[in-house]
Amino acid sequence: MKRLGFTILGVLALAGCVSTTPASNPRVINIAATPSPASAQIAGSIQHLVDQTSNTYVTLVVHNASPRERKKDELPEPVASGSGFLVDDEGTVVTAGHVGMEKGWLVEARGPNGRIYQGTVEALSYSPDVAIVKLRDMEGNAAVKPTSSACLHKGQPIFSLGKPRAEGDIARTGELISSHFERPVTYSKFGYPDAMVLKLSTRRGESGGPVFNERGELIGMLVSTLSDKNTGTPLDLAHALPAPMIARVLCKMTSCSPEWRLLAAQDQAQCPSS
Repeated sequence: MKRLGFTILGVLALAGCVSTTPASNPRVINIAATPSPASAQIAGSIQHLVDQTSNTYVTLVVHNASPRERKKDELPEPVASGSGFLVDDEGTVVTAGHVGMEKGWLVEARGPNGRIYQGTVEALSYSPDVAIVKLRDMEGNAAVKPTSSACLHKGQPIFSLGKPRAEGDIARTGELISSHFERPVTYSKFGYPDAMVLKLSTRRGESGGPVFNERGELIGMLVSTLSDKNTGTPLDLAHALPAPMIARVLCKMTSCSPEWRLLAAQDQAQCPSS
């Protein structure tokens, strides 16, 4: 596959810094379109797609202490915020590793009903950049439906869910530029060996957010945004880990459904070039 022509490029992880815990008000998800033909293709159905998938999406605040270290009626300072998505009906959430930061740390999550749930970072992968969070008292909630195929095509319409730092929840529409970035990326102690490249105007706080196709199936997870290395100007491009890569981490670190196991076994290298 031809290498993407980004010669002046900066990669910025999308976790946000926070100073307060999330509010428990009812959640409203606004819709923002990234200018592209594919984005326009799903403009008419995006509200239906958001309604279909939003109950699988959570926002996260991470605190630098384990539950055992927490003082009674007092939370330690929050150190990161991000987005995530439910992968089962028992409160298991996938997010970016650089959002979870450390195994065992305390997590507060705002669910689709606006309620705040608590849990911990159960498992952490530095590369690829994935964390598994387990939330308590969240049984019975909906889980994302992963795509059944690892193969995607250039120009495919996509949309993401996330919460930019100091802003409200947002659904962004865009398109797939490439299934591969074809080079590894590292930031701090996290990174990934490859990623999808998306035409998507992401911002800090959206790391770990789910990326869906035009049928509302999960195809990836946001991890970083791309910018001009010299000026820092956003390029309206983002990186997302592909669903098979997420599936392999999930199934290695915790129990996973047959759908996720089938996806983990797929090899994107066998997909036709687009």
